Amino acid sequence: MSLTRRIVIALALGLVCGLLLARFGGGARQTLLAMLETIGSAWVGGLRITIVPLVFALIVTGIASAATSARAGGVAGRALLFIAIGLTASALVAGVVVQGALAVWPVPEGAIGALGGSAATVPPEATAITGQWLLGFIPTNPIKSAAEGEMVPLVMFALLFGFAATRIAPERSAGLIGWFEAVVDTLMVIVQWVLLLAPIGVFALAAVAGARAGLSAVGTLAQYVAVVVAACVAVTVLVYPVVLLFGRIGPRRFARAVAPAQAIAFSTQSSIASLPAMIEAAGGPLGVPAPVRSLVLPMAVSIFRVTSAAANFAVALYCAALHGIAIGPGLFAIGVVVATVVSLAAVGLPSQVSFFTAIGPVCLAMGVPVDLLPLLLAVETIPDIFRTVGNVTADIALTRIVATRAGTEGDPAA
Repeated sequence: MSLTRRIVIALALGLVCGLLLARFGGGARQTLLAMLETIGSAWVGGLRITIVPLVFALIVTGIASAATSARAGGVAGRALLFIAIGLTASALVAGVVVQGALAVWPVPEGAIGALGGSAATVPPEATAITGQWLLGFIPTNPIKSAAEGEMVPLVMFALLFGFAATRIAPERSAGLIGWFEAVVDTLMVIVQWVLLLAPIGVFALAAVAGARAGLSAVGTLAQYVAVVVAACVAVTVLVYPVVLLFGRIGPRRFARAVAPAQAIAFSTQSSIASLPAMIEAAGGPLGVPAPVRSLVLPMAVSIFRVTSAAANFAVALYCAALHGIAIGPGLFAIGVVVATVVSLAAVGLPSQVSFFTAIGPVCLAMGVPVDLLPLLLAVETIPDIFRTVGNVTADIALTRIVATRAGTEGDPAA
C-alpha cells in the first residue's frame, strides 16, 4: 500500500476516532487528547528539523544544475528564462485567485480550531513594500537567519552562494556541489524515516481535530481542496492564451494536441509517465523539431512545475487565512519570491517530501505557522491531480514557445 493511501486512511480513522472520543471519552478524554497532541507535535517537529538545511542545499544544487543547462546552448538558456518567468507568473496568478476566492468564500470562523490549531498569537502586519522591507532581503547574517528560521534572507544567500559556486575553479566547484548533493541525500534519508511515521502523526492530529470540532473539520478540509484546485485550474487555463501569443498556435489545435498527455497525467499523477505522450504531442501535432523537444521536454518535466509554485503559494495563503494573518503587499511579494525559488529548487523529490520542503519555507517566510501542513498533506491527492495536469500542459506549451522563439517550429496554422 502506498504512503499516500496510508496517510488518507490514517486521516479518516483519526477523524472517526476523534468523534468517538468526544462522544464516549468521558473523564479520560482530556488525557488522551493531550497524548495525541504530543505525538502529533513530535512528528511535525521531526519534519521541521530538515526544512532549513534541505532548502539551502537544494537551492545551491539547483542553481548549479541550471547554470550547467544554460551553458549547454541558446535553446536551453532560453527555456530556463521562460521557466523562471512562468513560475513567477503562476505564483502571482494563484495569489490573486486565492485572495479573490477567500474574499467571496471566507474561511469559517473557528476553522483553525476545527483542524486542531490555534490562531496566531501576534499576527504579522500587512507589510508594505518600503525601503526597510527591501533591506530585509539582504542576508547580513545567514547563520542567524538559519537559526531563527528567517527564510527570505536565507533563500537570497543560498541563491548568491549557488551562483558563486559555479564561478570558481571547475574542480573545486564540482567538489563543493558534490558535497551539497551528499547533504541533500543524507537529509532525504532522515525525511524518509520521519515519513514512515506519517500515518501515526496524521492519525494523532486528525483525532484531535475530530474530537474538538467534529464534522466541521471535514468542511474546512473541503474548502482548502477547492481553493487550491481553483488556483491550479486558473494557471492551467491561462496556458492556452499564452501559447497562442508566444507560440503562435491556436488554442483549439493546442487543446487537441495536449489532450492525450493530460489524460495520462490525470490518471497517473505523474509527469514522467506522461512524457511519451508529451513527446508525441510536441512532435506531430505541434510541429516542434526533434532536437528542440528532446532537449526542452526532459528539462521542463524536471524543473518546470508551473502549478507547484502556484499551489504552494495557495496553500500558504490559505494557512494564513486560517490563522487570521492579514497578507499585505509586502508579505504577498515575499510569498511569490520564495515560492518561485523553492519550486525551482525542489525538483525530483517525492510529492510527500516536496509538500513540506516547498511549502514550509513559503509559510515561514510569510510568518505563517506550519503545524497544519501534515493534515493538509492527507488530502493533497486531489490537488495533486490538477497540479500534474497543469504541469504537463505547461511543459508542452513551453516546448512549442521555445521552438517558436528559435524559429524552428512547424506549421503554426490553428
